[in-house]
Amino acid sequence: MEVAVGAANWLLGKVLRKLSDDLVAGYVASRELGLNYDKITDELNHTLGLLHEAQGRDVGDNPGLQRLLDGLCKKADEAEDALDELHYFMIQDELDGTRDATPELGDGHGAEALHARHAARNAAGNWFSCFCCCSSQDGVAAAVSNDTHSTSKGEAKSDDGFAGGQCDKLPFDRVAVSNKIKQLLEDMHSKCSLISDLLKIKQGISLVPGSMANSIQRPAIGSTIRQDKLYGRSTIFNETIKGMTSATWHETLSVLPIVGPGGIGKTTFTQHLYNDKRTEEHFTVRAWVCVSTSFDVLKLSKEILDCLPATENEGGNETNNLDQLQKSIAKRLRSKRFLIVLDDIWQCSEDKWANLLAPFKMREAGAGSMIIVTTRFPYIAQMVKTTTLVNLEGLEPADFWNFFQACVFGEVSAVHDKEQLIEVARQISDKLKCSPLAAKTVGRLLKKRFSREHWVQILENKEWLNQTHDDDIMPALKISYDYLPFHLKKCFSYCALYPEDYKFESLEIGRFWISIGITDSGGQNDKIEDIGSKYLDELFDYGFLMKGYGNYYVIHDLLHELAQMVSSKECAHISCSSFRAENIPSSIRHLSILMQDKYIENFGGEMDKLRRRIDIGNLRSLMIFGEYRRASLVNILKDTFKEIKDLRVLFIFMYSLDSLPHNFSKLIHLRYLKLKSPYYSEVCLPSTVSRFYHLKFLDLQYWGSSCDFPKGISRLVNLCHFLSNVEFHSSIPEVGKMKLLQELRRFHVKKESVGFELRELGQLEKIGGGLDIYGLENVRTREEANEAKSTAKRNLTELALVWSAEQPFVEDGILDGLEPHCNLGALSIVNHGGTTGPTWLCSNTHLKNLETLHLEGVSWSALPPFGLMHHLGTLKLKNIVGIRQFGPDFIGGITEKSFTQLKEVEFVDMPELVEWIGGGNTHLFSRLETVECTNCPKLIALPFSGLPNLCDLYTKACPELCLPPLPHTSKLSWFRTDYLYYRSSHLSIKDMPCELALHNLGEKIIGKFVQMFPISFCFACNSSADEDHDEEEVLLQFPPSLASSLRNVKLHGCHNLTLPVEDGGGFQGLLWLESVWIHNCGKLFSGWSTGVADCSSINPFPPCVKELRLWNETSSTLSMALLSNLTSLTYLELGNWNNITVGGFNPLITSNLDHLTVLTWKQDGETEPYSVAVDLLAEVSRTKTMPAGSFQLVSLDVDSISGVLVAPICTRLSATLRTLCFSFDWRAESFTEEQEQALQLLTSLQYLFIGGCRVLQSLPQVLHRLPSLESLQISGSYRIRSLPKEGFPESLQRLSISDCCPELYEECQKLRGTRPDIAVYAKLPAGTTACSTTALFCGNYSFIVLLHIGFTNSTLPLTALNQSAAWNCILLCTKVKLVEDSRRCGASIGQSQGGKTEER
Repeated sequence: MEVAVGAANWLLGKVLRKLSDDLVAGYVASRELGLNYDKITDELNHTLGLLHEAQGRDVGDNPGLQRLLDGLCKKADEAEDALDELHYFMIQDELDGTRDATPELGDGHGAEALHARHAARNAAGNWFSCFCCCSSQDGVAAAVSNDTHSTSKGEAKSDDGFAGGQCDKLPFDRVAVSNKIKQLLEDMHSKCSLISDLLKIKQGISLVPGSMANSIQRPAIGSTIRQDKLYGRSTIFNETIKGMTSATWHETLSVLPIVGPGGIGKTTFTQHLYNDKRTEEHFTVRAWVCVSTSFDVLKLSKEILDCLPATENEGGNETNNLDQLQKSIAKRLRSKRFLIVLDDIWQCSEDKWANLLAPFKMREAGAGSMIIVTTRFPYIAQMVKTTTLVNLEGLEPADFWNFFQACVFGEVSAVHDKEQLIEVARQISDKLKCSPLAAKTVGRLLKKRFSREHWVQILENKEWLNQTHDDDIMPALKISYDYLPFHLKKCFSYCALYPEDYKFESLEIGRFWISIGITDSGGQNDKIEDIGSKYLDELFDYGFLMKGYGNYYVIHDLLHELAQMVSSKECAHISCSSFRAENIPSSIRHLSILMQDKYIENFGGEMDKLRRRIDIGNLRSLMIFGEYRRASLVNILKDTFKEIKDLRVLFIFMYSLDSLPHNFSKLIHLRYLKLKSPYYSEVCLPSTVSRFYHLKFLDLQYWGSSCDFPKGISRLVNLCHFLSNVEFHSSIPEVGKMKLLQELRRFHVKKESVGFELRELGQLEKIGGGLDIYGLENVRTREEANEAKSTAKRNLTELALVWSAEQPFVEDGILDGLEPHCNLGALSIVNHGGTTGPTWLCSNTHLKNLETLHLEGVSWSALPPFGLMHHLGTLKLKNIVGIRQFGPDFIGGITEKSFTQLKEVEFVDMPELVEWIGGGNTHLFSRLETVECTNCPKLIALPFSGLPNLCDLYTKACPELCLPPLPHTSKLSWFRTDYLYYRSSHLSIKDMPCELALHNLGEKIIGKFVQMFPISFCFACNSSADEDHDEEEVLLQFPPSLASSLRNVKLHGCHNLTLPVEDGGGFQGLLWLESVWIHNCGKLFSGWSTGVADCSSINPFPPCVKELRLWNETSSTLSMALLSNLTSLTYLELGNWNNITVGGFNPLITSNLDHLTVLTWKQDGETEPYSVAVDLLAEVSRTKTMPAGSFQLVSLDVDSISGVLVAPICTRLSATLRTLCFSFDWRAESFTEEQEQALQLLTSLQYLFIGGCRVLQSLPQVLHRLPSLESLQISGSYRIRSLPKEGFPESLQRLSISDCCPELYEECQKLRGTRPDIAVYAKLPAGTTACSTTALFCGNYSFIVLLHIGFTNSTLPLTALNQSAAWNCILLCTKVKLVEDSRRCGASIGQSQGGKTEER
């Protein structure tokens, strides 16, 4: 009943908000409806008040009232739709200057005449229902305006009031709208009267005030341990005990909160803390009180007092006087160290907490006393804590598995077929998200019958979600949900629509809540982002969301299940691969679908059942997550949702124009539209977007296609947030009409186009965040600048004012006319051509709160007084001529507050800057953390002595800069010069002389950092592989100080570096080394060559190495025995080791591998070299000592097809191999029958690459039998002339062809027609002539990239392009000129065909 009351209250409120709109109210009150507007609204408000009073109270279980409330909800929903539609056409009237939906007030005769005209039209059949659009518009759903978005000044406008190209208007049926609104309001009025009468009766009898917290019954739990063993959490348990019993927390009184969701084990954890021997010995007095949902200070004080031992001669304490109780508590605890546990707190105000705590904070309390609080709610934990809280989450997987087995098998020792049951139990365990209470719930279910059939049924049906006992997982979590206020219940329930582990960004979820009407953004002082953030924070405080590391929230998996359970009648989230329509309630109003771009056998049938099961037209939200390109999937979704009409929220992926639902053009209620498209595709925005007049949020953040707007986009007069790239933002003509817009990242002043003048900005009073104004060279006078009304934009936090670098002289007053408000946080001024800066910045600066200032390309006679900007945190000066020194004399206006906040200074392209002088004011920059100097050719010094907090230093192209010995400051954690790079844990040395001894470098430089960080080391010499390397060899020696800290080493191009052959030498002494990458160091292993030294007892690398990449070692003959000790390897690459042999190979080094690369590059003219991959894989397949589950690679890249495609190898790799690459196999001409059979064993294979196989003549014919294959790439295999006859599997999404024969390209073109769901990428082979380009360009390309094309002329013959239907942009990177767009290219094609070529 509570849900019904809340829903009715919410929906009735939405209708009343609609009726409060002046225009809507005028229409409803007009004589043509014949309603008593005041009487109806009074009755609705009266019922709303009664519902508001009833919400959160006990209204009993009255079936009649329940049905009346359900009926009211239905009518209110319909009325809200009708009023919303009326409002839509009123907006259209306002935009077009018409009066189709405008009420005629006064004597009503005008309204009657207008009503009669509409009735006549309706009778003549010239108008359609108000709930549908003209049929011609169904096709317009995917219509796109190909006209440019801007209108030139000379272009005439069409009769409808805006430039041509706009789609037709929707018709308004005044008669139908009027009749529908009248009937619905009368129906609501009658139902409200009945509901009001019943609520008054209930109010007189039993409608007793009370909170949900008081109605929730919680079991009392004491300190006695019920679970003998504490599974997992040993580390945090011991740390907590240590903190409780040591001097760490020895204040007079510490409060330790233990917080976590229901069923996570807070009470169990606390019981073990309470009863631990160390706790018993440390605390003289201990007491345990269960608080539960009622935080009554008097009651709790009495319970605590009863738990404390009485003092001698103490009289009776049967009193209800709080003062006497607290004095008694203080007396009993005097001079004693105590531990009080307050278990399961559900609510508590700061005043009540302070009141309860008063007797425990007396001076006489023993040092180290503690109160432990357990709670579900993070806000309570934050309020009471005085020390770091304990946040309990799920158990670690291994600990949870042990606990789960204990819950299932318990004391049972003999279970029939236990191994089979264990297999099912593992699968169930993976679904319980490591929740201890979930383990207990499922354990009870499984113990009922130890049979595989019973357990599988529980697994498939997730029966633990349906258990109703108080100590089961879902009821335990639902209690927390029941405790939420109604608006948070609604907010939380809609989280069910998002996929598991979804990262909720506050603005995104806030947009959704506002769009479906949970929250109202109409308040004068409430911004949309504030509403979303507020509700998200409240859900976090109640423990329903967790904060991630970025600006987002996540919901625990079990709480996501709870959201789906409590919203199941209204919301459904389905996965295209695993849902059944019969499980979806017919009442749902909000639907989300998680799509995958692969063939799913039953998806079409289930979606057809769903279409017939639910009311598609009544859906309020349709959110499609994921990308899908297959025509079959697009058509299924399009057919399923062809009847949508009432959507408020739509998320959809547009692979083509056909991706949109049939009724897309009719979604007049839409508030939130999120469109995604593939990058570089030909898809354009639908023209009908411009007539979604109710749209508040347009999200194009993941739109990868054309940035052209349909005409009339500025008609979206209710748009508040437009999320997209800056190109979209800068392309909105007449943006000033969108007066509610709260963000505009870039505005470009355009001289040639109407609608891009600065006065457009002047109308946007609500925009906030960051705004970049480009094209200011097109502003000629200060009067024009004043029209931007910059000072009035109080919500702006960042402003950039940008002129073109080639602009003519700029009037100084223009910049004065662009003065921002005084609380601006960041300002950039770029390429201002004037001689003086603005007075509001350089003379009488009022930007006292400025935090970031960026000046670039200015030539002012005087720069701003930086010292007076007391909040300045970042200063960037770029390309400013005339500055020779930076220091106290230059910055001016020094006070004691100057630069106290300055953290970052950046100098870029400063040709005359010589030095930064500290002088006697070096302390001014003592808080500076980051300094960057780029391209300052005369800079010689920085004041390091005055930069004690410097953390980051970046210098580039500053040849005269003299740096002191590293590290420059004790806090330096990142620096970069032309030669050195160090960041946190990585040191790279590049282009330094080879003769620099590595061990000396290590002692002088590296050794100073290992005390602070474990580091990576990269050394790249400045010599190329083609040079003759006769310099003296350098032994690789690492200083002893690196032995326990160095993790990663990368050596590149160190041709004279050699590795010592000695025990403990070279890498051997690096005991924590994890990763080694050696590239093109030809002599490094010269001492380890076969026959040169006895290496049988030592290895070059320590056994701890997990990742090893060795490339281009060609000078020595080496054996695989060198790597025999590396049994911890997970990643191994052996590239172009021509002289390596398999001798001494230890197969166990492959046991933990995830990635293996073994290949040799070949050059034309080379004889076929030996491939170690064949022998290595053969050894693996023959060995009998490999552990079970070993050699289960995820990625394999080899130069031998025959070495991999054998049954023993493919059987081992069947379940795990995702990526397989055959590179430079010059032996294989075709795939044998045995090899194709082995290939079919790789059922998990997702990516297959065949490259550089110059004699291979055909692809495997069994590719269609690889069920998981998603991507196929073929490169440099010129003899392959056709695709497999049997085609490809349904799972294939991408086919990439490069440097192959022309016949294969023609095959790809045919594939486009038969499998449009496969994205085909083709690149012309080198030497291709113009005649062979036609086949490539026949498709609908919008973006084509041709790299390294061997044309002999400087221009691509454009006749090859004349069959292209929809290409927009071609980028030709070698001897080919750029064709900018389709119109220009079309002209070029025509002239080319006429015998005269004009190069564009």
